[in-house]
Amino acid sequence: MRRSSLILAHTALVLVLTSSCVRAGEEADLVEGLRPLLACLSGQHETFTVTGEIDIKIDGRRQPVALRLVRFSDDAFDLDLTHADYAIQLRRRRDATAMALPKHKVVFLGRGETDGDDRLSPAGIMGRLVSPASMVSVYMPILQSGDPNTVALLLTGILKARPDPVSGGWKIGDVSLQLSNQGRTLQIVTKDFRIRLVISQVVSGPLNVDDWPGLKRVPLGRAELERQLARGVRRALEVLAPSPGLMSPPQKVKRVAHGELRWIGGQRVALLHGTPEQIGEAHGQLLKTEAIRCIDSVLYSFGTVETIRSGQWFRHKLAGAYARLEPHIPERHKRETRAMAKALGIEPELAETLNVFPELFHCSGFAVFGTATSSGKLYHGRVLDYMTTIGLQDAATIFIVAPEGKIAFVNVGYAAFIGCVSGMNAKSISLGEMGGRGEGQWDGVPMATLMRRALEECDSLDDVKALWKNSPRTCEYYYVFADGKTNQVVGVAATPESLEFILPGQGHQLL
Repeated sequence: MRRSSLILAHTALVLVLTSSCVRAGEEADLVEGLRPLLACLSGQHETFTVTGEIDIKIDGRRQPVALRLVRFSDDAFDLDLTHADYAIQLRRRRDATAMALPKHKVVFLGRGETDGDDRLSPAGIMGRLVSPASMVSVYMPILQSGDPNTVALLLTGILKARPDPVSGGWKIGDVSLQLSNQGRTLQIVTKDFRIRLVISQVVSGPLNVDDWPGLKRVPLGRAELERQLARGVRRALEVLAPSPGLMSPPQKVKRVAHGELRWIGGQRVALLHGTPEQIGEAHGQLLKTEAIRCIDSVLYSFGTVETIRSGQWFRHKLAGAYARLEPHIPERHKRETRAMAKALGIEPELAETLNVFPELFHCSGFAVFGTATSSGKLYHGRVLDYMTTIGLQDAATIFIVAPEGKIAFVNVGYAAFIGCVSGMNAKSISLGEMGGRGEGQWDGVPMATLMRRALEECDSLDDVKALWKNSPRTCEYYYVFADGKTNQVVGVAATPESLEFILPGQGHQLL
């Protein structure tokens, strides 16, 4: 148990023992009500069944999800999650793990060994799914102790839980907690979600991990399958309940041979220079924590959701896109990516495929100048609140890059991502993009590669326009290009088949 957790537990004891706000009888009811749930969380019960419903508000709509969890042993469990649009069924046994998506008629099946830190075996699983970057980790030692007295002290002392005469349960701020049926039924209600769980020690016999009639089987490495889910959940808990250290990271300056990490106005700024290998290595050395966090957000958290949504294994989908895009990526960019991967301690292929992620998902921008600004100065703006629900902001970085033999540039992006979606170069050329449709049209230069090439190679709007005209393009994208030297701006509508340049004041049917 970490020192901070011990201090928290002792603080809870002191606060509660000196408080007389909660009557002893009411607290005893809370203790007994917590006992069945804590026995499951702490592993005191080797077998149990939990059924229930999670009703959460997403984008203003209620999204009910039915849940069924059966723990058979330290190695085996079943988990079923069913939504009106999606469904997932997990079966884990000692020697195999299966993830079925019944609505897509597919099951991903893995056999063999698993990773030590990223395995899904029930014994000690909460300790592997919760990282120190999540606030959940603060309370984990107390919950895992299985002691209802300690948890009751935490609820009443630290979290100020009080009896609620209206519901017959407990109130913790705006959260309502009800324990009934001798603690075997738990309900938590807030304005944004409702959880109702029923705990039972009646366990049906486990089905065979291979028994999936009517479903197409897709074999996977078991380590990859369990890593996908474990790291996806771990990162999701960081995003949903971030620790203070994640919300306000220490603003320490770092220096390596070909780079420096500074903090300016609370923003992470990485200065990189040299050959592609030197830039990539410095990137990985300066931003390893943030880069791994970005990878976990994209590949594991978002990738798991996208797999459930589409029925396709997300990493396979990325790899398929990369295979078509790779011939159009400059060798210097590949060298930089591989050097970054080596510094991060990850597979080069993983870093390469992740760097085409923007080809699958697409954002807003503007430029104002002349009579639209008080001074006539050109302002090119870019809104990059990109996929904050998966925590990309935790890896947000401004890169100032001086590549050997190329134009220096500023790239507003993310750790582990060498491409560009917003930037400006030393020749006052600025670019921003907005994604459209056309996913799957990948026989061309990746958008983020084309944007970076423009920053590295172009010193006028004519150069940028020529680069777009002479390059095979992907998907459907819209751009704003600007030149601060001349106060010229152009809007761009681009698909693989067509390219339109829209001048200031020019009408267009899409506008």
